[in-house]
Amino acid sequence: MLDQVKGFSTTFRHLFQKPITQQYPEYKRPVYPRFRGRHQLHRHENGLEKCVGCSLCAAACPSDCIRVVPAENTPDNRVSAGERYARIYEINMARCIFCGYCELACPFDAITLGNDFELSEISREALVYTKSMLLEKPALRTPSQAVDPYDVPSQEIERVLGMYDITTATNPEGAE
Repeated sequence: MLDQVKGFSTTFRHLFQKPITQQYPEYKRPVYPRFRGRHQLHRHENGLEKCVGCSLCAAACPSDCIRVVPAENTPDNRVSAGERYARIYEINMARCIFCGYCELACPFDAITLGNDFELSEISREALVYTKSMLLEKPALRTPSQAVDPYDVPSQEIERVLGMYDITTATNPEGAE
């Protein structure tokens, strides 16, 4: 009985303290600069696609989620700077493991993995990203260099450390 009272006292003591955790939808932490999220295809400054349909990204993909169907460029309908272009470029995001091998394999820097991580969809068909979806810019969620994601206010650190006696390395007050 005494142990239960001690447990409830600890619960009631922490009940009225401000929580340390942040709520996700209201507060979104900035992502790291090397974070690998949603894929993005790029264009040259003149508007031509950087992807030449070489399929090296599909060959490097360990989960086999990239499908590239190349076609020849014609003089009257120029799509990319090379001889060929990707007529069909699809990435099945349900199979992708976000390893970044496609980005490393591309000799023209046509595909990169951005910072967008909210990729949930209602149906599986919506998880197959087409070339037009990959060419459009995703929502900007670039990391801020001024914000440190591990920057915790000093009063929170003091509050948490105050629960422990660091000099003797004992448990928090009331804990056994």
